[in-house]
Amino acid sequence: MVTNLLLEVDVMLKHKKIAIIGLGYVGLPLAVEFGKARSTLGFDINASRIDELRAGKDNTLEVSEEDLAGASQLVFSCDTNDLDDCKIFIVTVPTPIDDVNRPDLTPIVKASETVAKSLKVGDIVIYESTVFPGCTEEVCVPILERVSGLDFNQDFFCGYSPERINPGDKVNTLTKITKITSGSTPTAADEIDELYKSIITAGTFPAVSIKVAEAAKVIENTQRDLNIALTNELSVIFGRLGIDTIDVLEAAGSKWNFLPFRPGLVGGHCIGVDPYYLTHKAEQVGYHPQVILAGRKINDGMAQYLVKKVIQKMLISGIDVTKSTVGVMGVTFKENCPDVRNSKITDVVSELKAWGVNVVVADPWADPIEVERICGITLAKVDSKNQVDSLIVAVGHDEFRDLDIVTLRSLCRGSAPVLADVKSIYDRIALREQGFSVFRL
Repeated sequence: MVTNLLLEVDVMLKHKKIAIIGLGYVGLPLAVEFGKARSTLGFDINASRIDELRAGKDNTLEVSEEDLAGASQLVFSCDTNDLDDCKIFIVTVPTPIDDVNRPDLTPIVKASETVAKSLKVGDIVIYESTVFPGCTEEVCVPILERVSGLDFNQDFFCGYSPERINPGDKVNTLTKITKITSGSTPTAADEIDELYKSIITAGTFPAVSIKVAEAAKVIENTQRDLNIALTNELSVIFGRLGIDTIDVLEAAGSKWNFLPFRPGLVGGHCIGVDPYYLTHKAEQVGYHPQVILAGRKINDGMAQYLVKKVIQKMLISGIDVTKSTVGVMGVTFKENCPDVRNSKITDVVSELKAWGVNVVVADPWADPIEVERICGITLAKVDSKNQVDSLIVAVGHDEFRDLDIVTLRSLCRGSAPVLADVKSIYDRIALREQGFSVFRL
């Protein structure tokens, strides 16, 4: 057994081969950036994903063909044997929730087991997946020790550097967002920080511990979730008062410190999921969160509220709901992005069908195969030849924003179709002039 001093000297050695475990929205951009300058292995258990990347394509649209080609030192593999010559492992697998909103740690547990089989003396394992405070050292490290037979902070070291990828955002990209870093020893923390500094032009923020870094990540999206929940609740209140929520927000926004949040459906793999990781850990230590869970309840109920208002307006317009067809424009969880994970449009569709409505869903960004697999929805067309009785424009894709009001009207039959403008894209006066019964959150 080598001494701790020798191990810490080894940790400081540079130019170690990196393995990125998981090549989704988070892992691929990271692998590409490292692969531009140093030997990097992009690993994923999905063989078809590896084939796609080897062919120079990325169906998440996070990385261009040019960037993929420019990562000259990056290779892709689904063979675990290829991990054996790596010295730094960065885990970027999903951390979802289960059907009752509890953390599902299966992907990160399996990734830890895979890494542990290739773990060697002096190696570093860094986690980027969003977890609850303490998960790295309480859940992942014991797996690494058990499977590898090595001792934590003697034979190998760990770090946590939370991902801050914003899917579909071509401005705030990986290298332009400050990166939180942390390590299990001061020396490991320093090397991990230097590692990320080599690719992050915006700089890094070294956290004082792994647990602090984990907590910082999970509250970022919790804070955003709560702000949106407040705005959603205001929308419900203003709806009962006969006041347009956007009018109110624009008026309030004239004050310099008013936060510009808008009401909407809160989906995706982060904002609608991460708060449950924090509340799970809070309950483990004997505290039942109230504000956080109240915000989650409001946001999770917005799809039902939206459909209820649409149905009410359809009935007022004289539309026979059970014989109607409603077109839903957009199924991804956000605009100009193909990501459909945890999309709340599935809840909208389910709620409409519960009212006996025939639903047609269209989305120019989504992959039909992925939508069918993840959401159980078959994409179709909404156009002048396939008219519907009412429309829900649920996602602010550029393609939808560019539609003029006359074109929108041509998508609908009848004298008074309902148009639910979830993202407040269109001029509501112009919509009404075209005969629409308008609803905005």
